[in-house]
Amino acid sequence: MNIESKNQKLSSKEKSLLRSSAHSLKPVVMIGDNGLTKSVLQEIDHNLNAHGLIKIKVAGDDRSYRIELADQIIKNLNCEIISHVGKILTIYRENDIYRTLIKQSKPRQASERLPNEAYITKKQAAAGKRAGSTSSTTLNKGGKAKAKPISKAGKPAPKTADSKTSKPKVPVRKPSIPIRKGSSLTLRAGRRNKD
Repeated sequence: MNIESKNQKLSSKEKSLLRSSAHSLKPVVMIGDNGLTKSVLQEIDHNLNAHGLIKIKVAGDDRSYRIELADQIIKNLNCEIISHVGKILTIYRENDIYRTLIKQSKPRQASERLPNEAYITKKQAAAGKRAGSTSSTTLNKGGKAKAKPISKAGKPAPKTADSKTSKPKVPVRKPSIPIRKGSSLTLRAGRRNKD
């Protein structure tokens, strides 16, 4: 019997957010051997009114007993069980602080693209390209438009030998220190034969 699936007021993402918020909390109410008395219920109610999200520690090793207590708390105090880990119950009742936290955590609606519209990547959108524009210009690093050369057929012209590499050719500089060839052992011992 899973406690968390009984009351479906909160979504799983909202419960996850509340679990993460309750991580640093310490239990404020302990239910002892006498069980769930009227005074314990009043104390839980008082703490729920004050804080909204609390942890309760239940004495006893019987899991079914702890689940039964959680059910009674839910019925009597109009609250929700967020988690039940070991002997600790995390309980939530709607509160202004957590209500705004839950509202802020809800994802924004993604913009919808019609099926016939072209897909625009983030880079293209940042560069200012709009859906439906099929210009043959691209932006260089400075953000200025750079036109691609177009052949007579209206297609981009083939790349020439100069435009194949984006970097200019730099002459290779020879190192000033001569490089010796050989294994590390022969280099360490020094050259013995000078041919």
